[in-house]
Amino acid sequence: MLNFIYYPVSFILWCWHWVFGKVFGEASGFAWALAVIFLVFTLRAILFKPFVGQVRSMRRMQEFAPEMQKIKKKYPNDRQRQAQEMQKLQSEHGVNPLGGCLPMLVQIPVFIGLFHVLRSFKPGWGEVYFFDKQGVDSFVNAKLFGTNLSTFITMPSDQLAQFGTERLNVILVSVPLMIVASIATHFTARHSVARQNQAALDNPQTAIMNKLTLWIFPLGVLVGGFFFPVAILLYWLSNNAWTLGQQHFVYKRIDAEEEQKKAAVVETRQALAPKPGVKPVNPKKPAPGAKPANGAKRMPTAGPSGAKPAAKPASDAANGSANTEIPGLTPGRSTSKKPGSKKRR
Repeated sequence: MLNFIYYPVSFILWCWHWVFGKVFGEASGFAWALAVIFLVFTLRAILFKPFVGQVRSMRRMQEFAPEMQKIKKKYPNDRQRQAQEMQKLQSEHGVNPLGGCLPMLVQIPVFIGLFHVLRSFKPGWGEVYFFDKQGVDSFVNAKLFGTNLSTFITMPSDQLAQFGTERLNVILVSVPLMIVASIATHFTARHSVARQNQAALDNPQTAIMNKLTLWIFPLGVLVGGFFFPVAILLYWLSNNAWTLGQQHFVYKRIDAEEEQKKAAVVETRQALAPKPGVKPVNPKKPAPGAKPANGAKRMPTAGPSGAKPAAKPASDAANGSANTEIPGLTPGRSTSKKPGSKKRR
């Protein structure tokens, strides 16, 4: 049913076993252990770019988290309207919530595929997906510190006898891997939680998820170690080790980019700001003696006394006549009469 997962997983495992088998020997437990570890590294290298996109998406979502809270308060009883407004907000900011789940969604089927392939390696079996009978026998006979990679602590005694492994040897190898894998899971989650802003930490749903990733998931790894084969524990430990290193590298890189953007913004503001002691120039006001721009109206100039000329009456402006005055006459008198003269009888 899931052969489209089992065959690619078994092929990558076969390739790495072929590489390390040339160094340590095909039946070496170290060759098979390194093949499992580098299977993880291959997968995570393929998912490196989606992981970077996941980190950027989470950071952008944290930036507009207060706006999402406003939407919830604005439409408290309308779930459909909340979803529509949040989708609109996410599209405006270029955020895809499903993009952050892609790395985990891809790792889950790979984990299931590896678990199934390793459980299929049993004594007396023939071909297992991409491995022929010789490859299966090589895996079954390989031992890592006296323990087969397909064995687990709670395996029935008759199956352990088929592998020729003692339960004590399985416990001595599995328990340290369980503890280290659990601690690595906790620190991986702790590193992610430390990147969240205060608004995200105050969100009740985020607080619940943080508790799950910080404590429940590591506890699940510790308890599940009793039922996981040694190879799966190696897979889980190497996966968390890669995640820790990848988070440190990606977060440091993104922080450097953010610092460069902030420095560029500050530098731009300083370049546009007036220098100390220099009076800022108003671009709208023309400099003295400069010609007005095309289409601009010429402002009236002041007279010799500094007073602005009086505006023309509206009636004169409408008739197109000029209001002229003759020296020596007072305004409002006719020019035919001299001041102070009387008509003789």
